Amino acid sequence: MNEIVSPRLIAIVGGSGSGKSWLADRLQELIGSRVARLSLDDFYLDRSHLSARQREKLNFDNPRAIDWQLVEEVLESCHSGVSVRVPRYDFKTPTRSRESFVWQRRPLVLMDGLWLLYRPTVRRLFDLSIFLNCSETLRFRRRLARDLSDRGRNPASVRRQFVSTVAPMHKRYVQPQARWADIVLKQSYHAADVQQLAVQIGNLSPAGPSVSPQLREPIPPVLPGSINPSIDYA
Repeated sequence: MNEIVSPRLIAIVGGSGSGKSWLADRLQELIGSRVARLSLDDFYLDRSHLSARQREKLNFDNPRAIDWQLVEEVLESCHSGVSVRVPRYDFKTPTRSRESFVWQRRPLVLMDGLWLLYRPTVRRLFDLSIFLNCSETLRFRRRLARDLSDRGRNPASVRRQFVSTVAPMHKRYVQPQARWADIVLKQSYHAADVQQLAVQIGNLSPAGPSVSPQLREPIPPVLPGSINPSIDYA
C-alpha cells in the first residue's frame, strides 16, 4: 500500500510591495499544475459589522488584523491534504467577501503574506520559507501603483498610510522575520534566481521534480545600485 505524502508548504514573505505575489506567479508558471496558491491577504478579520468610517481607521499593517485561528486551520488541512474552504477578502470595501473557494489538494502549496513567519505556530507548518528583502523606496512605488489601480485609492491617502503605518509596522513586524527564513532573496534577483528557486521547490514535491524551461514574463527592472549575489541561504 502506497504511503500518502503530505503536500509541501512554501512561505513567501516580505513587505508590502516587495513582489511576493509576482514571485509566486512566476514560480507557479515554472512548476506548473502541481502548485496550489494561498494568500494571507484573504485572512484579514471580517470587519463588516463596522461602519465605513470605522473601517477607514483600521490598521491593516499590524498582524493583529489577521484571523490567525483560521489561518492555522486552513494550513493544517492543507498539510493533511484535506480539501478546505478558503475565504476571499475585498480590499475596496474593506470586508471579507461573500465568495470563497475550496482548496484542492496539490503536491506543493505556495502561500504569500506579510507575517507568515511571525507566529511560531504558523511558521512551523512550512517546509520552506523565502523572505524578499526589498528597499523601502521600491516597495512604496509598487504599493502606490497597486493601490491606485486595484483598490481605488488616491495618491495622498496611499502616501499618508505608508508613512504613518506601513513603514513603522514593516520595521517592527516584517523585517525581523528574515532571521527565520530559509532563503533571503535580495531585490536584484534575476531570471536565473527564480529558475533556481523553482527547481529547489519542485524537488520538494512528492511527485518528483519537474520545472518548465523558461519564464514567459521577464524579471521587472530593479533600482540602480542593487547588490548581488541575490540569494542568501540560511
